Amino acid sequence: MKPPPVKRSYSKIPVWIVEDHHEVVRHIYRAIGSRHIPLKDVKMVHLDSHPDLLIPVSMAAHTVFDKEALFSELSIENWIMPMVYAGHVSHVAWLHPYWAQQIREGEHEMCVGRDSSTNTIRVTSTDDYFLSDALYVPPEQLEDGKPFRLSVVRVDPAHTSDTRNQENSQQNTEKKSKVDPEVGSSGSCSDGSQAAGGSSSTPEIPSAAKASDSISLLSELKQDDPYILDIDLDFFSCKNPFKEMYTQDEYCILQELYSFERPREDEDEELLCECVERRTRQLEDLEAAFADLLEDDSELTVERLAHKLGMKSFVKLVCSLKSRNKSPDYEMVHQAGLTCDYSELPHHVSSEAEIQQLMLAVHSVLQPLPKPTLITMSRSSLDEYCPPAQVDSIQSNILNVLETLFGSLDVHKEYEEASGENALQAS
Repeated sequence: MKPPPVKRSYSKIPVWIVEDHHEVVRHIYRAIGSRHIPLKDVKMVHLDSHPDLLIPVSMAAHTVFDKEALFSELSIENWIMPMVYAGHVSHVAWLHPYWAQQIREGEHEMCVGRDSSTNTIRVTSTDDYFLSDALYVPPEQLEDGKPFRLSVVRVDPAHTSDTRNQENSQQNTEKKSKVDPEVGSSGSCSDGSQAAGGSSSTPEIPSAAKASDSISLLSELKQDDPYILDIDLDFFSCKNPFKEMYTQDEYCILQELYSFERPREDEDEELLCECVERRTRQLEDLEAAFADLLEDDSELTVERLAHKLGMKSFVKLVCSLKSRNKSPDYEMVHQAGLTCDYSELPHHVSSEAEIQQLMLAVHSVLQPLPKPTLITMSRSSLDEYCPPAQVDSIQSNILNVLETLFGSLDVHKEYEEASGENALQAS
């Protein structure tokens, strides 16, 4: 009988900084291959304005076992769940800022497996986040299911009585011993003045976040547990780039075209399946319509497609797009529409003071945790989810926070290497 593989450890925690978030998967797989993190049941603490928990809709489930094929299928919103189906990741704590409300706070348990009817990866969760992308299937339709636990935790900016004294406040935070856990029913890292429903008496800058070591995954991590700390810099300041690509009228029409009819909370399985079928047809029809426009966007074609969709506003949208650009990027229009379902993409450009308050909050939340095995970081600036004018400062600040917490780091700025290679290819 072969002995179990020896667990290896890094002399310094590696930090891999990429531009597009799904690029971190390569580094996670390398850490698995080098036995620094286990092959199965990896835990992840994920700080982001977006859950990133969608699934490539038409990707065959077996693709997860072909590494290069998998990498080619992933994108920024769907890179985590394929690793869950492959058995690598079993528990994610999504720590989100107060302006990101895509999934309700608290504990979610589901299975991630292969849909026996389509051979694609699907989930048993009935949360709107998954239903609106037609990713739900009933448990009996799922094969090779992997149990997955999702902890959704809100992190509010740390309150300081005088924001001009940020440095002093951070020094005081670093000197504090672990605070007593105090967890609201919403799953938020906040003090008692925070409303249980997730609202705040001060919408612009809610009440203080406290380091809480009693919330789900955060409480379960033991000193020697290997885990991944993953940070998207748009956690601190976030844009919805589509709001700048399209006019307000165009964006409103997209919201109408792609609107999702949410089921009632008490819907039975049959009605949930009907909801998913309707949603699937709706999204497929819209995708096909915009694909047709790439071939021919003449007035006759637009009128025909509007009639087929049953949406007169489709004509108005295309006319508006063509008034600003003779050859609109209809594929991008469809991608924008996919973000307009039951809620808008988060959009909150933070002030410098609020960024600093969020840095303090993150410091407090991470302080009770053991050292992560691997840190991955996404800039998300080229697509402007993180405002490009703020990204370098945010990156520098969060690296300082991480060094304060975990000591000297082995930082790899892969995005610089990628941009250098692109420049050489262009020359």
